[in-house]
Amino acid sequence: MKNLRKSLSLILLLAASVSVYAQKASPAATATGKIGDATVKISYSSPAVKERKIWGELVPYNKIWRAGANEATIFETDKALKIEGKELPAGKYSVYMLPTESQWTIIFNSQVGQWGITRAGETTNDPKKDVLKVMVKPMKSKAFNERMTYEVNKKGFSLNWENLTVPVKIK
Repeated sequence: MKNLRKSLSLILLLAASVSVYAQKASPAATATGKIGDATVKISYSSPAVKERKIWGELVPYNKIWRAGANEATIFETDKALKIEGKELPAGKYSVYMLPTESQWTIIFNSQVGQWGITRAGETTNDPKKDVLKVMVKPMKSKAFNERMTYEVNKKGFSLNWENLTVPVKIK
């Protein structure tokens, strides 16, 4: 009986360890919504601030970023959209961003399904597969956002993290 209790305790401890290990530090998340007649879905991994300085440090300025954690962020639309006045055909795209202190470039790329960065720490963005680039202005957010989130609404979508909101207008 004593050996059985030890075995059960060991199994429970092992199961708990595996469960904790399997949880990602940046869990998968999805934002969906309607913009006009189009259904938009953004699939991403949601990192946390964890008392780090995000903009200009964890996410450097003037360097292309995978717009989330883990795999490259995916943007899907079932209808063509006008993003910041430019046409984006219906389809599935990786989203990358090039942040600066005053404006950001949002990049929609036709390559999907790749990990967001290489072993060397560079993004997996292949500029030859860029379909659309638009410029937007980041804004101070109304509230602090510990976790990075995307929000889809009738005016477009926004990335919200730490003390920043990056709105992208869509028609």
